Amino acid sequence: MGVIEVKVDNGVQTIKFNRPEKKNAINREIYEGLISTLEQSADDDRVVLTVLTGSGDYYSSGNDFSLPQITDMKAFFKDSTDIVGKFVAAFIDYPKLLIAVVNGPALGIAATTLALCDVVYASDKAWFQTPFTQLGLVPEGCSSVTFPHIMGSKASRLLYLNEKMTADEALACGFVTQVFPDAQIEAQTSAKIREHAKLPLQSLMLSKQLVRKWNKQHLHEVNRTECQALAQRFVSEDFFNALLSFKERKSKL
Repeated sequence: MGVIEVKVDNGVQTIKFNRPEKKNAINREIYEGLISTLEQSADDDRVVLTVLTGSGDYYSSGNDFSLPQITDMKAFFKDSTDIVGKFVAAFIDYPKLLIAVVNGPALGIAATTLALCDVVYASDKAWFQTPFTQLGLVPEGCSSVTFPHIMGSKASRLLYLNEKMTADEALACGFVTQVFPDAQIEAQTSAKIREHAKLPLQSLMLSKQLVRKWNKQHLHEVNRTECQALAQRFVSEDFFNALLSFKERKSKL
């Protein structure tokens, strides 16, 4: 099995992050695989909607900060920033219904891109965290705009203060569409999604096109601006100190 599992059944394309031993941390292969899958399914008439979910206990722990042996750190992080920008753009541009089934914790870019999905179903055991400032980084995934727009002042908890937000709290502030008991989330969301997939494809796509028309270019501009700031932070002392601390904590586990 690959790091993502993709299947299409009765109009439903399911993309599952499949690195449970790494809490579904998003590596280069996942970035490229998800971008390619979204691009290809945009024109695939078999696909009415796409579901994103995770394997195991986590939806995704966010970006994989396991660094390979590299000689040119600046070039590596420039490339990393480019792939992040393309990943976020794929969410912005996806013309069909995009549904996230958040089966567990969602961190970093796994959390920020939820705000670019059309429907977010979550387990009551899920929680959300974007520890940008703790890592010496800045918001990405368009969260500098989408989080305040959705959550109001509560976005500060995620964008600045590195706090965790529970599924019920996320539901209360409009970040999550519906919360399900963890033991029932797969069965209950599958039933709802099968019904969603019976809706007329062209009507769904036109409706989403109308909704996205007014902010799509703005989101792309936000993504570019965030990536520019991210590229600067990736080569900052703050980030490298945070990365060293992160690796030291992991080595003691």
